[in-house]
Amino acid sequence: MSLNRSEKEAVISDVTSLAAKAQTLVMAEYRGITVADMTKLRSSARSNGVTLSVLKNTLARRAVAGSAFEVVSDQMTGPLIYGFSVDAVAAAKVVADFAKTNDKLVIRGGALSGKALDVNGVKQLASIPPKEVLLAQLLGLMQSPISRTARVLAALAEKRGEGQAAPAAEAAAA
Repeated sequence: MSLNRSEKEAVISDVTSLAAKAQTLVMAEYRGITVADMTKLRSSARSNGVTLSVLKNTLARRAVAGSAFEVVSDQMTGPLIYGFSVDAVAAAKVVADFAKTNDKLVIRGGALSGKALDVNGVKQLASIPPKEVLLAQLLGLMQSPISRTARVLAALAEKRGEGQAAPAAEAAAA
């Protein structure tokens, strides 16, 4: 279906606003994917806060011009699905997880905060744990030295307490 000029401008402005808000863009070739599989991918993306779009590449190039994702405009060739996400990891995780189960979805590349990512870069980005897990790990690291210090101080206090109680017992016996 061909779009007229005003429809193209609307698509470009929508994608431009997506690109302005997003931290990550992931591009994947979707050639040969069934409608049912594409629906599953879109549903998974929606639940993870990722916006997936199938766009004409020329419109996508114009939409990302001047944004942090302009670095990958030369990779925008072929039938691509574009995944934008505000969370730095979400788009890569959704697409990479789906690509593991469906060999027809081929990751082509992406961008993270103005840096182009190749296929391996997208897969590495997808392997990073979610933000909540990272925060829990950081909190654990911060609490670990404090709890160790508290245990050492408690052990010292216990040891000193036992050492002082013993002479008092000897004095009472004498």
